[in-house]
Amino acid sequence: MKDKVQRLLARLQEVEELLGHPETLSDQKRYRELTQEHSQISELKEVWERFQSAGKQLDENRALLPSEQDAEMVVLLKDEILRLEIEMEASKKQIEILLVPPDPRDSRNIILELRAGTGGDEAALFVGDCIRMYQYYANKKGWKFEILSSSESEVGGYKEYIMSLSGHNVFRLMQYEAGTHRVQRVPDTETQGRVHTSAITVAVLVEPAEDEKVEIDERDLKIDTYRASGAGGQHVNRTDSAVRITHLPTGTVVACQEERSQHKNKDKAMRLLTSRIAEEIRRKAHQEMSAARLSQVGSGDRSERIRTYNFSQNRVTDHRIDLTLYKLDRVMEGELDDLTIPLVNHFYQQMLQS
Repeated sequence: MKDKVQRLLARLQEVEELLGHPETLSDQKRYRELTQEHSQISELKEVWERFQSAGKQLDENRALLPSEQDAEMVVLLKDEILRLEIEMEASKKQIEILLVPPDPRDSRNIILELRAGTGGDEAALFVGDCIRMYQYYANKKGWKFEILSSSESEVGGYKEYIMSLSGHNVFRLMQYEAGTHRVQRVPDTETQGRVHTSAITVAVLVEPAEDEKVEIDERDLKIDTYRASGAGGQHVNRTDSAVRITHLPTGTVVACQEERSQHKNKDKAMRLLTSRIAEEIRRKAHQEMSAARLSQVGSGDRSERIRTYNFSQNRVTDHRIDLTLYKLDRVMEGELDDLTIPLVNHFYQQMLQS
């Protein structure tokens, strides 16, 4: 890690010189690229200096501890050592993510689709747990989330839940959540204490940027309105506010009933439709680089999985990088960096090798 950081910091002065050249200023595309690179390396430099400073203080405190006689001072030193260890670990995670070069899509808005697969009610409940996990993670990262569509199950979970996430590095960190997530736990309804296995699927779609907006002909759309079901009070029983849109050329169907206004529901449904069609266009244009939406989510069968959540052992395993963590309770509270950052690093290295 140190060698990689030193190489990038050596590049910082070179980038600063290039930004001062008149020919760079006249080439706006080149100027934007260099500005982005300068921003990334400057952030890396700041975090690296913080990491080194904490490491130096940590060494000094550890050296002082064995010879310290004052009991109160010993407690203070131990507290400071713990604080510095936490700070170093946090800085290390930041450095690891900054060492992967930026991608133009890193901070693009995404649409996250979660669906219950094998396992019936238990799968629907786990969809609800994962929604909470991702929303906690979004809060920690300062991202915004917005519900686009949902379908509740009878037991309190969700058969389907679709939300948008926006913020710094949201696509960078969330892109590898796509796939089948398997859960192993004893359901509340299980009287004999047996562990059940069920599965949910997650799809990650990038919302189209302004320069790649998908043109959709209104004549290709079949728009139906209907009375919303589920939670929402008396209002939903009086108006046909829910909207279902079918894109006739592709057969893509989206629906939204979250808002009281039919107009707002139509807007959200169109965002979802546009993102799905854009993903299909990207897939066809870059077959070897971009996986199909169906290959992201698979069939929702237990055997197809990217990650397993075992509650009785407090264990979460990501099968793609053979990573196991024994802190599932914290992961479900939104502490996902220990999974998302190693995935970003792994797939970047894989891309370099290929």
